[in-house]
Amino acid sequence: MQSLPLILSRPAFAAWLPGIGGSLLSMAVFALVGVLLAVVGYKIFDYCTPGDLHQEIVKNRNVAAAIVGAAIILGVCLIVAAAIVG
Repeated sequence: MQSLPLILSRPAFAAWLPGIGGSLLSMAVFALVGVLLAVVGYKIFDYCTPGDLHQEIVKNRNVAAAIVGAAIILGVCLIVAAAIVG
């Protein structure tokens, strides 16, 4: 009787780091990467648009600019989450 190939016999993430500690470490790494990518996405958007979005939000207290910034961060987070889930 043949055994199942390794890829079908257990989840793929179990091959990375076994146990609860490995799962927590993987979760922390993915969370850190996700946050960094969200910040980088916001900075790229800020660079590509005229004016300084961060200054507009912080110094001028522009609520509309803050909503646009939040929408950009949420959009990047959705893309990163979809990429991580696969």
